[in-house]
Amino acid sequence: MTTRRQFVQSLPAVGAAFAVAGSWALDANPARAQAPLPLKEHFHPKGKAPSRFTLDVLHQSKATLPFADERDFEEQKRGFIAPMKELKIMADAGHVAWDMQRFQFLDEQEEFDSIHPSLLRQSVLNNNYGLYEVIPGVYQVRGFDLSDISFVRGKTGWIVIDPLVSAETARAAWNLFQEHVGEGLPVSAVIYSHSHADHWGGVRGILDDAAVKARKIPIIAPRNFMVHTISENVYAGNAMNRRLFYQYGLLLPASPHGYVGQGLGQAVSSGAVGLMAPNRLIEQEIEEIDVDGVRMIFQDTPNTEAPTEMNTYIPDLKALWMAENVIASLHNIYTLRGAPVRDPLNWSKYISQALHRFGVEAEVMFASHHWPRWGNARIQEVLRGQRDLYANMNNQVLHLANQGVTINEIHNVYETPKSLLAKWDCRGYHGSPEHNSRGVIQRFLGFWDGNPTTLIPLSPSDSAPLYVEMMGGAEKILLRGRALHDEGKYLHAQEILNKLVQAEPQNQVAKDLLADVFEQIGYQQENPGLRNSFLAAAYELRTGIPEGETADSSSPDVIRAMSTELFLNFLGIRMDSRKAEGMRFAINLITPDNGEKFLIELENATLTNIQGFLAETPDLTLTINRVDLEQTMMGAKTLEAQLADGTAKAEGDAGVLKQLASTMVDFDPRFEIMPGTKLKETKIGHADPYEAVPRTTIAA
Repeated sequence: MTTRRQFVQSLPAVGAAFAVAGSWALDANPARAQAPLPLKEHFHPKGKAPSRFTLDVLHQSKATLPFADERDFEEQKRGFIAPMKELKIMADAGHVAWDMQRFQFLDEQEEFDSIHPSLLRQSVLNNNYGLYEVIPGVYQVRGFDLSDISFVRGKTGWIVIDPLVSAETARAAWNLFQEHVGEGLPVSAVIYSHSHADHWGGVRGILDDAAVKARKIPIIAPRNFMVHTISENVYAGNAMNRRLFYQYGLLLPASPHGYVGQGLGQAVSSGAVGLMAPNRLIEQEIEEIDVDGVRMIFQDTPNTEAPTEMNTYIPDLKALWMAENVIASLHNIYTLRGAPVRDPLNWSKYISQALHRFGVEAEVMFASHHWPRWGNARIQEVLRGQRDLYANMNNQVLHLANQGVTINEIHNVYETPKSLLAKWDCRGYHGSPEHNSRGVIQRFLGFWDGNPTTLIPLSPSDSAPLYVEMMGGAEKILLRGRALHDEGKYLHAQEILNKLVQAEPQNQVAKDLLADVFEQIGYQQENPGLRNSFLAAAYELRTGIPEGETADSSSPDVIRAMSTELFLNFLGIRMDSRKAEGMRFAINLITPDNGEKFLIELENATLTNIQGFLAETPDLTLTINRVDLEQTMMGAKTLEAQLADGTAKAEGDAGVLKQLASTMVDFDPRFEIMPGTKLKETKIGHADPYEAVPRTTIAA
């Protein structure tokens, strides 16, 4: 088990006092004349209070919400056994892996003028923190991570379902469970419901390789689990992790003006991520097996919330596990961090199958996020609503697309049916109707809206100067942008201010004004991903991208679990083709301990590989056991060192390895998203500048 890189360092002391209201008197610049001063209670020295327009939006939204339905609060409390007394869980490396103390402010008052009332309600519900009984023999520990960990009593021990993100949080959950319920019985089986890291990353907190081997503990997962776990986390992992700064608000301190939760749970833990490969795959669409004396029926549901996922029914307990296919929220069809767009109609159909196959008799339904539902009528109500939610989004968005509504318009046209919005679990606490509707069109029609103007457009940095020139220059844009801001027309303001920032990345006045606009848009969002994205962009525009360490796209433990083919595929992504022009060679790679062989070819500035073939006249034949190759894959030992000590053997021109290495690029985990933020070194103080840590692997 290998610990991830830790916290991004360095955000120094917030200045002492700021006026709550007033106007700037810094200079005679007319664009700044009426700008409001920062708010004293804000975590950032340039942060502002909600405007009267934002307050109106939140007030109007509150009036439309179904607050009379309080069943979620009753279900969230049901079965409570014991709290977790320690609000902080320490990582093995010495830092804090999990901190619930930072979310206690959510329970201190009923309303916050900078938080959407619906999002506040969800975040308060996610403040559960302890051990719960689902039914006798089935238990959950909730609030220790983004996801929940569940325990089912087997014949010889406990079947663990989805062991969280980090070893430290999973271990703490197991210890709390053992203290009150577990009777000292061991883990007898592990089930991974799907390929996202918040459902397997903590497995080494409850198991080790020796125990799995000695007691022949089954680790059960859906088919193609490893392929999708690796490909989804690694190939575009650096870009995904950078975008997570925005979706998950990783820079934002937990506060009324910053981070207030992630909808699925409060946050993502920052301990050690590990992966133990499954040794029992569910291969059939419906497959019943005995798991430590418990009869379980697995429903394979590929291409739903994850590329590979499965629901589980325990017929003797009438307990239905819906993995992450049904939670207390609309989920992502398009996820802001970036991932293949999901198939909402397929998703809906699998929910319908679960409803009619298991839901007609189930008496309890639980999942990997949020809280269970009890009673058959309640279960059927939730399943039917969730089924219709995804089907409606698919069907109605395509209905509108077939009438000419484009990807750049659909989020302003599509509306979730009022009957679904009246159900709390169908509201957008993870996915939003706005970005999901665009995702549906992207899935079927792609990025192009049909207008040739948008087919091969200029890059924003190239087109923006023309817009700025035609609008009369920076001062006029700032004046108009400030006016639009003061009128509450924030979406209009961002249109023109973004052009100015793209054209003049070092114009801090423009960046500050755009940050003010983003902040107000963020406050107004019900969806935490949208809120976090706008507030995170505002943070970086004001402060710049912070210095310090960030995470790689996957931990060494995950890299070790990659197949050789997946690793070679990733080398093709890391290679800069511009550096490979004119190079041409063939390498035979042989790994004797597992009997694999690969032909690796560099030609036409492209690196390819094919398994099961060897070149007759290669430039190089490299022979190394797969177990030793893993040391190079993880960065623990260079290939050069392995050749030097005889662990690896080379026949032919070993110089081609240096040629190949010369084309490789280490991706920058802090690449610039908003213009003019990369090199800034302004710092603000915060006791724990990263309220969450960039994922080494990608969560939901």
